[in-house]
Amino acid sequence: MAPLLEVQNLTITPEAGGDPIVKNINFSVEAGKVIALIGESGSGKTTMLNAMSNFIPADERIVTIEDSAELQLQLPHVVRLETRPANIEGKGEVTLRDLVKNSLRMRPDRVVIGEVRGGEAFDMLQAMNTGHDGSLTTVHANKPRDSLARVENMVSMAGFELPTSAVRKQIASAINIIVQLNRLEDGSRRVMSIQEVSGMEGDIITLSEIFKFDRTGVNEQGVVQGDYMATGLIPNCLSKLQSMGCNIDRSVFSTQLS
Repeated sequence: MAPLLEVQNLTITPEAGGDPIVKNINFSVEAGKVIALIGESGSGKTTMLNAMSNFIPADERIVTIEDSAELQLQLPHVVRLETRPANIEGKGEVTLRDLVKNSLRMRPDRVVIGEVRGGEAFDMLQAMNTGHDGSLTTVHANKPRDSLARVENMVSMAGFELPTSAVRKQIASAINIIVQLNRLEDGSRRVMSIQEVSGMEGDIITLSEIFKFDRTGVNEQGVVQGDYMATGLIPNCLSKLQSMGCNIDRSVFSTQLS
């Protein structure tokens, strides 16, 4: 399989020990898993989102929603929506939340939100829980657990007074995979962790780390060294992926990937 990414210093390639990760991201996108890309500013979330879109089947209708057009999806059925500020009279504003709500009337197979940052998180969760599988989005957060807390806070910005447990159940049901990216001190941008949202335990959303980047040090040139590792946990979605024809060997989840 060709490298998933090797552009703008964001790299995860078979040669780097990431072939199982590439395949699992590929299959997860194809099979319609809802994926959230998280990381700090400049960590490569949009670049990764563009690359992952190449795995979306070409016959699906995609609606992208952004503040400013950054996504470059190379697919035949893409509707691009952008927000619009109010004019000098304070009229005509089109917000992300307006676009998310109206996008559902366009019969999309998938909704891709460039970045979720406010009350539109509530409408996004509703869309992902009502038949728009395979949707993709990015969230500014340092850790997967932090990203869930941010989404929870953003839902409250929609103006609804919902019980915390109800919001968390919506999040756990909507989001399937969290991909964490970081920009390291050598300038490289790497996928650091892939985690599955595995459900609820009481009022707590449970996460299961499937793959991680195991950092081993820095070489003489200042380049961060390390290997991609499987944690040994089998994702809950594996049986569904296999039933959809995805050829995933269970052994990749219990061995070192390099």
